Amino acid sequence: MKKKKISRSAVWAEAKVLLILYRRNLIIGFTLMIIGRLLGFVLPASTKFLIDDVLGNGRWEILGWLALAVGVATLLQAVTTYAVAQVVSIAAQKAIMDMRMRVQEKVTRLPIAFFDDTKSGVLISRIMTDAEGIRNLIGTGIIQLIGGGLTAVLALGVLFYLNWKLTLIIIVFLVAFAAVMAFAFNTLRPIFRERGEINAGVTGRLAETLGGIRVVKAYRMEEREQREFAEGVGGLFENIKKSIKGTSAVTAFATVIVGAIGTLLIFFGGRAIQSGVMTLGDLVMYVAFIGVLVAPIIQMSNIGTQISEAFAGLDRIRDIMELEAEDAHDADLEELADINGDIEFKDVHFEYEVDVPVLNGVSLSAKAGTTTALVGSSGSGKSTLVSLVMAFARPTSGEVLIDGRNLEEVRLGDYRRHLGVVLQENFLFDGSIAENIKFARPDATIEQVIEVSKLANADGFISGFADGYDSIVGERGIKLSGGQRQRIAIARALLADPKILILDEATSSLDSESEALIQEGLDRLQKGRTVFVIAHRLSTIRKADQILVLEEGQIVERGSHTELLESDGRYKVLYDRQYAWESNVFVNPGEDYKTS
Repeated sequence: MKKKKISRSAVWAEAKVLLILYRRNLIIGFTLMIIGRLLGFVLPASTKFLIDDVLGNGRWEILGWLALAVGVATLLQAVTTYAVAQVVSIAAQKAIMDMRMRVQEKVTRLPIAFFDDTKSGVLISRIMTDAEGIRNLIGTGIIQLIGGGLTAVLALGVLFYLNWKLTLIIIVFLVAFAAVMAFAFNTLRPIFRERGEINAGVTGRLAETLGGIRVVKAYRMEEREQREFAEGVGGLFENIKKSIKGTSAVTAFATVIVGAIGTLLIFFGGRAIQSGVMTLGDLVMYVAFIGVLVAPIIQMSNIGTQISEAFAGLDRIRDIMELEAEDAHDADLEELADINGDIEFKDVHFEYEVDVPVLNGVSLSAKAGTTTALVGSSGSGKSTLVSLVMAFARPTSGEVLIDGRNLEEVRLGDYRRHLGVVLQENFLFDGSIAENIKFARPDATIEQVIEVSKLANADGFISGFADGYDSIVGERGIKLSGGQRQRIAIARALLADPKILILDEATSSLDSESEALIQEGLDRLQKGRTVFVIAHRLSTIRKADQILVLEEGQIVERGSHTELLESDGRYKVLYDRQYAWESNVFVNPGEDYKTS
């Protein structure tokens, strides 16, 4: 995925959308926070009355009222603190949920090319981890940041009232502290952004290792994967170490500021009492309000770091959200209610990279209800042609037509409703067999599921399981054999009832018994549909209405199986070579056979 530079104004715009969306909760939380902060002033303010009036002047009659005021204020402060957390924190979690759904929705609507260039771990991190940071914008973080600022301002007003000269000196230290914090936040923000990218990369690699653990073990690559993971987490450690150095430096500087202020209080406060400018109660109250002033400033430094991290997450989320979805213009295009299934390519060119052609001037016509087989060596463009049929890619030039209408001019969602696919390695979700068959039609009845399973020759083995159609297939269908997964995929396609069907090497690498069962299911599946078949085993496409032979992105031969054999061209060379290989393997399995 190509990095995209995001301006601060853009990130602020995204943050403002969130703040406006949840403004009601924030207003309530802010109001409660103000009440709580004002109640927090009661305790430090009471120290002056306790020392000067009660202890100094013997006014013991107000002691009970003073204690009662502090007790009630503390209790109400606790209630407002709890209420703020309930109102704002729950809103923050809802914001996180909404953001995750928005990003996931956008990701699933991006073109296939995006997924080819982006690791799944990166996308999972964008959806799950980056969204988590916005709790500091909608949750208590932003409230505490504003509340801390308000508390500091009010406390500063009281300090000016008690001793404005001493307060001016203390402000100098606090301004220096604020400047250091601002510098620290600007320094830490890119570190936090980089951390998200490193974490996504490590997560993606780990997911690949665990998903391909059989390949890893088969080739004894455990140590290499361990090294790869160690390098990733090592980079993550270095990043975290940098951020810890930055945050601890801010904390250390805060400690210095607190110590300096304490030193000033001891010296100048003592002199103020000696000269009669301040009473002992004034000084104690002053010290208490210094605590009220400094505590939120330190708290603001920590919250500021968290908000900086949240902005870094918003940066990365915005990278995704600003990409154009493949169906972004569907609303402006014509509806496609139903189709016959005629597919036509007119002088189609396609490039994944500029000036590196994959398809070069391909023209073909596949009438509704016919089967078109694609044959050719690896890299000849077969899979790319099928991707264009499925609208996973768009031609660089030329046209792909459905029933005479340019695919670019019809709604993608409408067109894809008429597609079905059976692949060499079909993806099954970790759920029941019935759920996987009903994937394209969740509203289908179990009777319909059983019917298509029988047509796909799958009902026999499914019924043999203890839980039948409720049997769990495991991640990627790992609990089933390759042939069983294929037959479930065929049943799934039958239930979807597509007008256009893609078969991508659906019977390769299977034993002869499984192939026979699957081929029988495929024959039933193909009836009445426009079918595109990619087949390495040429014996499976003899009945195709037309066979297209591709080489270097061009159709070099076309015709029926018989016509192509009689033409004695590239297809016959491929067929003879494969026939000789299969004869050697199945008739003389102990001998080696070398092909040119």
